[in-house]
Amino acid sequence: MKMTKLALASALALSSHAFAGVLPAAQSQSPWYQADQDKVVAKQQHAVAQKPTKAKNVILFVGDGMGISTLTAARILQGQQQGLLGEENYLSFETFPYSAQVKTYNVDAQTPDSAGTMTAMASGVKTDVGVIGVDEDVERGDCSTVAGNELVTALELAEIRGLSTGVISTARITHATPAATYAKSADRNWEDVSDMPAEAIEAGCQDIASQLVNFEANLEARFLGTDVDGIEVVMGGGRRHFLPKDEAYNTADARSSVEGDRTDGVDLTAQWQQQYENGVYVWDKTGFDAIDANAERVFALFNESHMQYEADRENDISGEPSLSEMTAKAIDILDNNDQGFFLTVESGRIDHGHHAGNAYNALNDTIELAKAVQMAVANTNPEETLVLVTADHSHVFTIAGYPKRGNPILGQVVAVGKNTPTLAADGQPYTTVGYANGLGFRDLGAQTDADASYSEAALAGRQNIAGIDTTAAGFHQEATIPLSSETHAGEDIALHAKGPSAHLAQGVVEQSMVFHIIDSALELTKQ
Repeated sequence: MKMTKLALASALALSSHAFAGVLPAAQSQSPWYQADQDKVVAKQQHAVAQKPTKAKNVILFVGDGMGISTLTAARILQGQQQGLLGEENYLSFETFPYSAQVKTYNVDAQTPDSAGTMTAMASGVKTDVGVIGVDEDVERGDCSTVAGNELVTALELAEIRGLSTGVISTARITHATPAATYAKSADRNWEDVSDMPAEAIEAGCQDIASQLVNFEANLEARFLGTDVDGIEVVMGGGRRHFLPKDEAYNTADARSSVEGDRTDGVDLTAQWQQQYENGVYVWDKTGFDAIDANAERVFALFNESHMQYEADRENDISGEPSLSEMTAKAIDILDNNDQGFFLTVESGRIDHGHHAGNAYNALNDTIELAKAVQMAVANTNPEETLVLVTADHSHVFTIAGYPKRGNPILGQVVAVGKNTPTLAADGQPYTTVGYANGLGFRDLGAQTDADASYSEAALAGRQNIAGIDTTAAGFHQEATIPLSSETHAGEDIALHAKGPSAHLAQGVVEQSMVFHIIDSALELTKQ
């Protein structure tokens, strides 16, 4: 006789506690023991329940540079910001029922870049460093090798299926990670025409900004007979790549005397508005706040280059929305389509904080990503929405020393049972978090813009940090090897999943597996 789901779940719960009587009361009644035992029961019950594998919507969150050490440190920092010791905290997505360990190498590189890694996630095919939306047969920087080697992305397939689509990033929207969802380029640096060699332009290769604005026409030209309506939501930075190199086109919050970079005289923001008369183009917080949930589509470029770090947003000239706010607004618009939607959300400045050697900004942007994920979960139906949270690669960011429980994660190491900083063999205190390479030590006080570190030469090695507030926004951790910028790392990263087909996120997988999980949920390639 077959057991009912309820009976089987009850049996699992009973069996999990069957031997509790042989344990000392102090052990079985420990909050640590009980909390994890309850999680085992919940996971067993979740496995028993028949969950749907087909999703209506998929949201892919990518924390650029969000390696395991970044997750751990951000988890602790968020907990400490909430008045906890910190280590017991969980980022919102760390409570998801399924997770996997993801290998990030590129075809030609042990330690990867964002172009190759995001192309793998978007298309299901690993490729080389520095190329966008094309396979490994392309030669970087050679326009002539692109034709015939283009890959089809999940976003493009979603468009063909009639779903609404969106791309959000706190980096330039033409930067490698967001670009890999919609563009095909032999070089990730071809963000606008001024970045391209003359021979590439003459050969007919389009810059990445042009490909974004012409996405609908380009996709229909590649797949004759296909009728798509274009990307409904685009939000991020990078306005300079869409405007002519002429101060007459400067936006009110331009930081440069000439904001635009384009040398072809084309105003792509105007071109987009001509193509989509019912679309809304915005460039500041006031315009963003005025966007109605029933808007047909939105094109938002909030900064000349990258958007601000989360800690620095209020210093923006015309204001910028947070990643959480952009995510909520995008869902409001995309869920107007009864067929569903596919949305990619990148927290791009986690990566930039690490490159600048500033853990404060990298971790606070990670915390904001966790808030955006929670916003997405709260505003979608869990029975019909798959939420994936991952990274493209890691960084050489470490958590070391022997600090006591609850010691400020950005602070100096204080050992168990001590009240003063532990001294290293050189007689100087040291921080819990640090970098294996990069620009090294900076004491910039309350400076919230991590990129201020680039104004000085690298200062690697040990420094006297006694008396310095290492938890301040402007403190940049010491580094071992001097470089002009801290580098990516090659270890695996995490993938967290919740919703239909989330159970496919298990074990150790190639990064290209992310595409296949999305495909399974939305049935993008199903005949």
